[in-house]
Amino acid sequence: MVAVLALGLLIAGPGLRRRYPVAWWVIVGYPLACLHVARTWRPLMAGCGLAVSRKAALVVVSGLVGKGAAPPQPRVPRRSALHPTAQGFWFLVRLLPGQVPESFAKAAPAMAEDWQVHAVRVTAYKPGVVRIVASATDPLKEPRVPMQRGPGRLLRVVVGALETGSQWVLDLRRVPHWLIVGATRSGKSTLINALVAGLAPQHVALIGIDCKGGMELSLYGPRLSALATNRSQAVKLLGALVDLTLDRMAICRASHVRNIWGLAEKEQPVPVVVIVDEIAELFLIANRTEKDEAQAASTALIRLAQLGAALGVYLVVAGQRVGSDLGPGVTALRAQLGGRVCHRVADPGTAEMALGDLNPDALKAAQAITPEQAGTAVIASGDGWERARSHLISETEAEATAAEYAHLAPYIPELVDAIGGTSPGMTIPFARPDRDEDE
Repeated sequence: MVAVLALGLLIAGPGLRRRYPVAWWVIVGYPLACLHVARTWRPLMAGCGLAVSRKAALVVVSGLVGKGAAPPQPRVPRRSALHPTAQGFWFLVRLLPGQVPESFAKAAPAMAEDWQVHAVRVTAYKPGVVRIVASATDPLKEPRVPMQRGPGRLLRVVVGALETGSQWVLDLRRVPHWLIVGATRSGKSTLINALVAGLAPQHVALIGIDCKGGMELSLYGPRLSALATNRSQAVKLLGALVDLTLDRMAICRASHVRNIWGLAEKEQPVPVVVIVDEIAELFLIANRTEKDEAQAASTALIRLAQLGAALGVYLVVAGQRVGSDLGPGVTALRAQLGGRVCHRVADPGTAEMALGDLNPDALKAAQAITPEQAGTAVIASGDGWERARSHLISETEAEATAAEYAHLAPYIPELVDAIGGTSPGMTIPFARPDRDEDE
């Protein structure tokens, strides 16, 4: 019976694995992985230098008592049972005295090679314990996480999949400001498409700043409440946004609340998401006049980043290249953008600017992204870092989504007047955001 079952799995296995990868992994792959890890754990720890020799005195006593028997084997770190995931497994390991998590992190490639899995990640779980996560296959090759339908929860968007196989969620309520960097064809624009497509059905105001003549963000024109297409317009629009933020601050102060979410439901203003495409165009200067404009734009962006989180103004700043040579304002702005997304970049300085101040391991992972891995990125914040890949949202789909939800674009006159034009979107009454279920 066992032989027949084994023969059936051998014949039908490849087809079942392609069609039902998760079921195949849980039924076949995971049990085999448990056996393999159990068999190789001791020699693997010894080979990676993570086994600790017994005390010399114990070895001598063992030899005397055992009359020449083999000395006791080195101590190896104790591990828990393996827990399955959709395409891998995880377990905990208790460190031996004198060991540190970094030693296990350095051994991660050897673990992946020995267990014949795609990748192994090691993170500190608690003092004296590390968590080892293995991915049997590359979950970013074909992300299976479906795009959310409908408005979803306010300011929360599923934009792709994480390396763990779970959803990649950008939640502006939790991490309000983001820096997104990436070279041409690295996936930066695709990520922005996914973000806008997820925000479009929600009751939020989308503001665009695209100093390349609006070539990128004009796709979302019908859904935008305002769009600046050059630096002069951007400076005026950013100044109006600062004034809007200060007005909201006065309202919160008068109501004795610390943020707009503490206001009565009918008094809550619409959240504003400001998308800045190609930040370098705001900071590059050629003469004295441009220097003054760049300084004004930098100051306004920093003020929005400092004040906006509590007052419903959120920043998403993107660029192909971001470096300190663009001016001191870039470094000051970077410090206020708590969320970072780094795709493949053309120069190491941009990756360093995006991730260097958060996590050196995240920086190394970002620098290892190849041109063939378009859409793959390293995301980092104060909570840690992950590899992820955004859903493929084409320009045509983004444009169609913007047109579909154009009627939700709030009309904010002070922003439209600042750039001396009409709102790119449709004029509708001031939209009030739906209250979060958990508020």
